[in-house]
Amino acid sequence: MRRYSLIIIIAIVFLAVFYVGIIYVPGAASRLYGPPAESLTISQRIQYSALLLMDGNELSTPFNPAAPEQPFVVESSESVASISNRLEASGLISKAGAFRDYLIYTGLDITLQAGTYKLSPAMSIVDIAHKMQDATPEDVTLTILPGWRMEEIAASLPTSGLSITPEEFLTAAQNPPGVLEYIPDSASMEGFFFPDSYILPRAATVDQVLEVIARNFAQHLTDDMRTGFARHNLSVYQAVTLASMVEREAVHPEEQALIASVFLNRLDAGMQLGSDPTVQYALGYDPLHQTWWKNPLSLDDLKVTSPYNTYGNVGLPPGPIANPSLDALRAVAFPVDSPYYYFRAKCNDAGYHIFTETFEEHLKNACP
Repeated sequence: MRRYSLIIIIAIVFLAVFYVGIIYVPGAASRLYGPPAESLTISQRIQYSALLLMDGNELSTPFNPAAPEQPFVVESSESVASISNRLEASGLISKAGAFRDYLIYTGLDITLQAGTYKLSPAMSIVDIAHKMQDATPEDVTLTILPGWRMEEIAASLPTSGLSITPEEFLTAAQNPPGVLEYIPDSASMEGFFFPDSYILPRAATVDQVLEVIARNFAQHLTDDMRTGFARHNLSVYQAVTLASMVEREAVHPEEQALIASVFLNRLDAGMQLGSDPTVQYALGYDPLHQTWWKNPLSLDDLKVTSPYNTYGNVGLPPGPIANPSLDALRAVAFPVDSPYYYFRAKCNDAGYHIFTETFEEHLKNACP
């Protein structure tokens, strides 16, 4: 009888252990943390389920709810143990082992991505583990180069990381932000896309992007520059228009102030400005060479009918033809004092120009 009772007790204990180890523990872990990775063996599922249940508080409770974000870099091929230990050492999580066990249980250990993350101790271990499955940065960089026209900026958007289409961008550019109060009614934002590298949220809207760029331009427009423009009887919009021509004409920044002086001398004398980039702007996209700046120009090109053609019209074109750099804007505000009315490229393809006072001298400098 005693032997029979002992067998029953052992059987009950066995069933209890079986139930707890095979059914209850994995079931409880699955309800809290999802199903285990299929690659785990039965014994591993029991082991890691038990570990997660024991570390439940560390897994779900942020280490420091009031702490700010900080960058955390995961190197390529870095081990889970190394990442876990560094997270704890950085004060982002309370227990490296709990993080490692959760990754292995869920199978997230094999899908961790290398990259730079913004993490915070205010996130739980579970949140951080899932965050590190996507290394896509939250911010992107949009770079605007000096001398680009707005169609070229638009063309760069598909590779920028922003979810703004070129068409959406160009449509919005027709209605500049209010911070640019010096743009005439019905004019676009051409000329006021200040060349710079902009760090923007990936989810930024087109209006938010234009606002950031517009404010950057406004911040660089100093009172001294405004005074310089006014000294030459130029409004801000006219000065930006002239600076856009200077930007496209000058290959070397050190020549910008001299080129600006030539154009200003011509304006004062009532002469045509005769600038090739204005004709290029008027012609638009050149499908043959796949560029917005056709080069070389033919004699027929110089006769194109357009208010932007400064060979056929006196004075400035109706608006900017590109987006000038700060150097070009300063060249218009503070040009050198020169007697020159003409310039042309030197014949050595170095990008420098020859400056002359008379048209006869200008003709003599033509390349053979």
